[in-house]
Amino acid sequence: MSEESRDAERTADSAADARASRVRELRDAGVEPYRNGFDRTAAAAELIGAYASLEPGEETADLVAVAGRVVAKRDQGKALFLVVRDGSGELQLFCRANVLGTDAYAAVADLDLGDWVGATGTVVRTRRGELSVSPTEVLLLSKSLRSLPEKYHGLTDTETRYRQRYVDLIANPEVRRVFEIRFAVISAIRRFMEERAYVEVETPMLQPIPGGATARPFITRHNALDMDLYLRIAPELYLKRLLVGGFERVYEINRSFRNEGMSPRHNPEFTMLEAYQAFGTMETMRELTESLITRVAIEVLGTLELEYQGTGVSLASPWRQAPMAALVSEAVGTAVSVHTPVAELRGLCARHGVHAEDGWGPGKLMTELFEKLVEHTLVQPTLVTLYPAETSPLARRNDVDPELTDRFELIITGREFANAFSELVDPIDQRLRFEEQAAAKDAGDAEAMWVDEDYLRAQEYGMPPAGGLGIGIDRLVMLLTDSASIRDVLLFPHMRPEA
Repeated sequence: MSEESRDAERTADSAADARASRVRELRDAGVEPYRNGFDRTAAAAELIGAYASLEPGEETADLVAVAGRVVAKRDQGKALFLVVRDGSGELQLFCRANVLGTDAYAAVADLDLGDWVGATGTVVRTRRGELSVSPTEVLLLSKSLRSLPEKYHGLTDTETRYRQRYVDLIANPEVRRVFEIRFAVISAIRRFMEERAYVEVETPMLQPIPGGATARPFITRHNALDMDLYLRIAPELYLKRLLVGGFERVYEINRSFRNEGMSPRHNPEFTMLEAYQAFGTMETMRELTESLITRVAIEVLGTLELEYQGTGVSLASPWRQAPMAALVSEAVGTAVSVHTPVAELRGLCARHGVHAEDGWGPGKLMTELFEKLVEHTLVQPTLVTLYPAETSPLARRNDVDPELTDRFELIITGREFANAFSELVDPIDQRLRFEEQAAAKDAGDAEAMWVDEDYLRAQEYGMPPAGGLGIGIDRLVMLLTDSASIRDVLLFPHMRPEA
């Protein structure tokens, strides 16, 4: 915890003690500071819209009941002005002693910033032009024991913002907009997929074998079954089992978990869209990816022209396509491919400061060169195609060059947004790929895949040719909201324990 956070906690603790005393005083006086509900008749935004034509100084006889959190308070002697915020916006309470009565007015004066109140009164517009409710009754609904951050400075300590998102949302209303966009993105994805006749399904989060990606899993224990289980790293193998069973178009917006490092791009728990289409190909998935992302951007933001961290990004079609080998060749200044001798590729890795381990083949070395030298340079949407089979254990081999696969990754702003390919449906080839992964695991690669015998058995019943796609929803929201860190688009990102 930062020193700023510790100072804030000490101040908050002192204020909480004082407010806790106030709670006892209220209860001694017969007032319940935590009420059971309130019959609200209108939200702030509804009143602002309905009374937009009300003139300054004009009062109505329209009785309404509103509720919200007190976020500002101004005392002018015979009148108190409270700004209350609900889920739709902010509204002013114009509290007058001659309307409320002496005791009720004094109770309003004792309210603190952060308290939740309910007010019943008439709609007016003050002489200064503020739409307000002039209450005949103000009820304390829930007493806040902690002080809010000062309104005009908000909450700026990054650690506190992420750790105490509830305070962040109170103090920085613009943060709410990021999450409104996130929710709209997910809704737009669902509508698009339903239009394309995809069925939304659910697959297990607890799996006996973690598959569908190369990643280190979280492990847990099922006591009744006396067995280890793993939080899923991807839903892929279960979704493809459904293709075997006869579902032709399936998708899942899923939470997945990877026991890996944390960074501005990575959180141990994240959200993906995965979709699979029988009889589809990599090209089917390319069209789906481009159409989906452009549709979502238009629906949510109304534009395909974005700015991300000071750089313009255009999502307008068509997106650039380029084979991985061509991009790596350009970066290293000489033609290379998966058929380039391993010694030559190792030399290029050494020359460019790219880590290379013993036992890595040309496909893995090519992929490492791409990720270290090329990926971060691809700012505009780029579909990088023809990934090596060595690093694509679930993708179909290319018909022309079986050392490559019909796979692409979508790179925008130097990071991966989507991964898609023509699926490997040959159970014999799939077993060989799994065994190669298992050998790598035995050699110390904690992220390599295991042999999933049940998935192989499913494939042996016959899996139709298919295309598959995964899109990182967190990263898509980062792009659409111009957020620098994945923590900015997660309501409750993972943090180190508080000191």
